[in-house]
Amino acid sequence: MTWLKTVVLASVVVGVVAADWNQWRGPGRDGVSAETGLLAEWPEDGPDLVFEAKGLGAGYSSFAFADGRLFTQGQKDRKQYLIALDAETGEMVWETEHGKPYSNGRGDGPRGTPVLDGDSVYVLGGDGSLIRARQLDGETVWRIDLLKKFGGRNIRWGLSESPLIDGERLIVNAGGPGASVVALDKNSGEVLWKSQDDEAGYSSAVVAEVGGVRHYVLLTAAGAVGLRAEDGELLWRYAPVANRTANVATPIVRGNQVFVSSDYGTGGALLELKAENGGVTAEEIYFTRDMRNHYSSSVLVGDTLYGYSSRILTALQFSTGEVLWRDRSVGKGQVIVAEGRLYLLGEDGVVGMAEADPGEYREISRFDIGRGDYPTWTLPAIHDGRLWIRDQDSLFAYRIR
Repeated sequence: MTWLKTVVLASVVVGVVAADWNQWRGPGRDGVSAETGLLAEWPEDGPDLVFEAKGLGAGYSSFAFADGRLFTQGQKDRKQYLIALDAETGEMVWETEHGKPYSNGRGDGPRGTPVLDGDSVYVLGGDGSLIRARQLDGETVWRIDLLKKFGGRNIRWGLSESPLIDGERLIVNAGGPGASVVALDKNSGEVLWKSQDDEAGYSSAVVAEVGGVRHYVLLTAAGAVGLRAEDGELLWRYAPVANRTANVATPIVRGNQVFVSSDYGTGGALLELKAENGGVTAEEIYFTRDMRNHYSSSVLVGDTLYGYSSRILTALQFSTGEVLWRDRSVGKGQVIVAEGRLYLLGEDGVVGMAEADPGEYREISRFDIGRGDYPTWTLPAIHDGRLWIRDQDSLFAYRIR
């Protein structure tokens, strides 16, 4: 029977996948984890806490993982730091100071999440400090003060973008005149192109490719834009999704369609992208006030968007805009998805898991980590069979496999 035990064991190992989570919202920048073999429900008091680590400092930066390390950023002793922790123990590996301190009544410190590429880590601080550092030891390779270099000004709640790496380009919304969005050489930091005049938004860029035309989609302060990857040329602009306060959510791309959304009484829209005459145009399929993403972004599972419309968790049919259900769930918060289940983090510290079911809200489990001085606004992550949650200075690693 030894051979049978070997086959069964091999089947179990093959069925458990640990997927990379190397940047903002995971490998696809879409909030979807490819990990499998996760718990179908949690104990009443929550999954096992592997460790709680302190010392991250203030901030809302989420996580990226590589080679047994976790990367984030935080502010302490009036300095911003890029931080590497041992992902197995939570112990500090190194921290690299960068940028001036950023202070705000809604929480101090950096907001952007690191992005990992090769042996490097890139991150944007709340004050506009953009750096490339070595993953091994945190040594800074280059640093740019975005606001100073491109003539922009900081926005009300601090620059919050998580930079996009695409091939040799690093894309960031600098918010300067003639340099709203810039492409930098990721190796040297040299400027490859500059485009538009919009003030910066709080959104992070994603890639869309339509008819062989590769371009970047993001929300600036003035609306959703599509910029040609090669030279930054404006291909299309969609203003109705913008508000005068904060455009935050990351666009969601599916094939030749993109969903964009903001809150403050605005709404969301599904756009159809069409390749025409060597460029791309965007045409509105529908506009809805039933998915108003505030500080969080929706996730797409099949043809259903799950996201927070202001304070209410909402399931919306992606292709038509029809509301399928609404529920107060764990309260206003964040959502990511793995194995067909929604992982929810409310801003008051309630953590939940629910089925990604377009028919109804079906909660499976929940537990409470409590809330500190500020809301739990940091996007959680799933990596190596663990659910990673941050509340300012504290990091919680829960075993969910």
